[in-house]
Amino acid sequence: MSNIGFIGLGIMGKPMAANLIKGGHTLYLQSRSGVPQELTASGGIACDSARKVAQQSEIIILMLPDTPDVEKVLFGPEGVVYGLTAGKTVVDMSSISPIETKQFAKKINALSCEYLDAPVSGGEVGARNAALTIMVGGTETAFNKVKPIFDLMGKNITLVGGNGDGQTCKVANQIIVALNIEAVGEALLFASKAGADPAKVRQALMGGFAASRILEVHGERMIKRTFDPGFRIELHQKDLSLALAGARAMGLSLPNTATAQELFNACAANGGAKWDHSALVRALEKLANHQVTGNPAA
Repeated sequence: MSNIGFIGLGIMGKPMAANLIKGGHTLYLQSRSGVPQELTASGGIACDSARKVAQQSEIIILMLPDTPDVEKVLFGPEGVVYGLTAGKTVVDMSSISPIETKQFAKKINALSCEYLDAPVSGGEVGARNAALTIMVGGTETAFNKVKPIFDLMGKNITLVGGNGDGQTCKVANQIIVALNIEAVGEALLFASKAGADPAKVRQALMGGFAASRILEVHGERMIKRTFDPGFRIELHQKDLSLALAGARAMGLSLPNTATAQELFNACAANGGAKWDHSALVRALEKLANHQVTGNPAA
């Protein structure tokens, strides 16, 4: 069993850390919002700085909201780098900039430590059920070392390539997810406005070529109006900003990604930055002056 550090214990990080504790590992924990009592009650050890987490751990995992958060935790005062010694491994499971990730990796490698970028997909449900998809960038040696730990958090685990490639894969994932949410929202809105019961329409579509996890999970959210996150709109906005900035730098046009981002922006402008990203449908509903509902007469 390993001594593992885990920094960032929010909606995703807390169940991921819990699964590592269940797997028999000793976890050293730190989070800016405080370490949840249920993790310390099950054996996790709270630390008051990222440096102390790194000092105690062979592998240090980060699960943070955005690129500046990762940079601060790694290199800021009392940061991870001040607790590293040669041979340790830093694993960033946040979803951040691929470009900045490559720079972070170089700095960690210069300390004779390994660095993996390993963003995830699957949301809170996947985190709780240890069923996350994990997209990894880094060396094969580091990947093989950490793979048994990844196995306690996820099911579909792929070494995509070198540092930054895991984050690039996650950006691609977020493009697909956003556009699928938008497509499901349009389809259910169309069905509801036409007078059909969108719940029955969803049920029928789940048996056909249009079936998807987005239709299954987020289609149900749209119909039942359950927009507590989940995955917050503000985080998906961040991911699509990375996609659009990368596309601009490469001379690519991503027109539908840009449209999805504008719909997220509309939700945020109406107080929905912290809604679940399935609530993108609310922007479509405003444009249509109609709400998706299981009761088409409503």
